[in-house]
Amino acid sequence: MTGLPETDAFTLPYWQAAAEGRLLIRRCLAHGCGAAHHYPREFCPYCWSEEVAWEEARGHAVLYTWSVVHSNDLRPFAGRVPYVAAVVDLDEGPRMMTEIVGCAHEALRVGMDLRVCFRPAAPGSALAIPVFRPRPDA
Repeated sequence: MTGLPETDAFTLPYWQAAAEGRLLIRRCLAHGCGAAHHYPREFCPYCWSEEVAWEEARGHAVLYTWSVVHSNDLRPFAGRVPYVAAVVDLDEGPRMMTEIVGCAHEALRVGMDLRVCFRPAAPGSALAIPVFRPRPDA
């Protein structure tokens, strides 16, 4: 177990976009649905349509909930404790699990405006992980 995300033919566009500093979500193209979702799936989790496409998210979100993790012996997390595991609500609608960076734990607030940023998955890795930090323009 490397602790790095696994890529496959389906998720490759997501990981390529992340490496370029872009966050992708999926949107249902079925008539009458149009729901956006994350994590990427090959079908709409709301109407089960297979008519879904990649869409670039704005990268804005609000903090829904979080937990400060003080102990985690799994790679690559062990070397980063404490860190903030969080759930955010993207402007496009989906809720996303992520990490909050660049913010004192005591300053976190439900509803806090956030902006996506990307960090390398591991030293020397071409993969980038979307994480969120407080939005400077909010």
